Parts: sequence; C-alpha cells; structure tokens
Amino acid sequence: MTAPLTLAHSPCPNDTFVFHAWTEGLLPDAPGTRLTLADIDITNGLAERGELDVLKVSYGVLPRILTDYALLPCGGALGHGCGPLVLVAEPGEPAALAGARVAVPSTTSTAYLLFRLWAADAIPGGVGEIVVLPFHEIMPAVRDGAVDAGLVIHEARFTYGRYGLHRTADMGEEWEKRTGLPIPLGAIVARRSLGEPVLRRLTDTIRASLRAARENPDASRAHVLRHAQEMEPDVVDQHIGLYVNEFTAVLGQDGLYAVRTLLDRSADLGLLPRVADDALDATLRL
Repeated sequence: MTAPLTLAHSPCPNDTFVFHAWTEGLLPDAPGTRLTLADIDITNGLAERGELDVLKVSYGVLPRILTDYALLPCGGALGHGCGPLVLVAEPGEPAALAGARVAVPSTTSTAYLLFRLWAADAIPGGVGEIVVLPFHEIMPAVRDGAVDAGLVIHEARFTYGRYGLHRTADMGEEWEKRTGLPIPLGAIVARRSLGEPVLRRLTDTIRASLRAARENPDASRAHVLRHAQEMEPDVVDQHIGLYVNEFTAVLGQDGLYAVRTLLDRSADLGLLPRVADDALDATLRL
C-alpha cells in the first residue's frame, strides 16, 4: 500500500473549498493524503524545512524552496481586485506612514512583498518597526493604537469597517496599476522528488477537486464553515468568490508571468534571492 501524501494548506475558505473533495476521499482515482491545516506563515516554514509533500505557500517564499519543490500550475491564489490592504485608524495619506509601526501577518508572505514594493515608492524614508502578528489580531491592534497601521489579508477586505478602520492603500490596486498583471498571492508546491508523473497526477487531482467543488458547492459547505474561523456565511461566500477564479484552475502563461514579475521586482530591491530564468519553466508542462 502506498503511503498517503502529506498536504498542508490554510483553513481559509478558498483552500478548504478547493481541496475538500480530495482530502475527504471523494475522488476515487486520487492519491491518498494526510492533511495539516495551518496558517500560511506556518506552511511557509514547513516548506522551507522540506517537511511535507504538498503545500500551499506564499509566492514570497518560492525562491527559497525551488530546489526541493516544484510550482504546480493550479490550486493557488492569483487574481484581480484581491490584494492585501493597508489599514489605519484615522484617514491619511500614505506618506504619513513614514517611520510608522506597522503590523504584518508574516515577513515571508506575498502580502509583505507587495507592501514593501509599494512602500518603496509611496513612503519617503520608509516605514519604521515591522511587527508580526497573527492576521486576526492585526485589525484590533490598529483600532486600539498598539500599531500605527496594519497590513491585512483574507476576509479583512470585507470586515475592516466593523473595526472603524480606514483603507489607506490597496496593494492589489497598486500592483495592477504598475504592472497590469494579476496579483500573485498563494502557490501550491509539491516535492520534486515525487517525480513528474506524480506531479502531473497531483495537478489532475487538484483540478478534479476544484471541479467537484464548483459542481456541488453544498457538498463542501459544512467543511468550509467549520474551518472558517468564525466568519459569517456571506463573508465566506465573498471570500471564495474572490480568491477562487480562473487562475485557480489554470495558472497559465499570464499567471506565471505575473509570478515571475513579482519575484524579479522583489529581487531588484534585495527582498528575495533571484530566481534563475528557467526555474519555473516546467510548471506549465505539469
């Protein structure tokens, strides 16, 4: 009997929606899997240590793991109008954040890369202290004055008004304005040592799981809501509608070009190691 593959993804609705059919054994031809649910900063660390077979990670960690992991051409999060937000307690111009104390969910996240790329142009002199907090603690910290601003992800796009906060910048809007490209957020990677036949089977499996979720969304409803960290059902639906899109099924040339652009621009600023020109070429063959 073949050992099940180890898989880690976040408890966010887009991931539990996409992977439900596979992880719950609803795809008869799919490889077996043993699932770990963890926030993205934890899965990034697992990938950097090479601990699991298949993971959802930030594109920001990709250059550090490409020796051991291949980028799969599906299952991840790219899109338009889905970028992280910079929130403040009082409205103001971005330049007012010079020297500010800013809470972020992770310094290995794609959100943080997008923030640094934006801040390099928008905040003369740069921000001050970066404070890493779990993403669900960031908005209360901004509201209560523990930090001057917060970089938020996920469903915070839909809920920040409840905390009386104001959006000072949308990292997705800024990225799209500068590049015209979709916003790369999260990637699915698999251990290269599994071999290309298995990597292609994983690609087929993830796409089959996504098709099953789209064809029968009620089948995954209880599973998604159970792990949605107390999100209201309408927020869960908005979350899935925003982050599960055409790039989830097929990364494609446009998606891969957006990823490459993010990595190259980040390397230009010294935020990431530079990725070799051919390091991602195999992705679209899987």
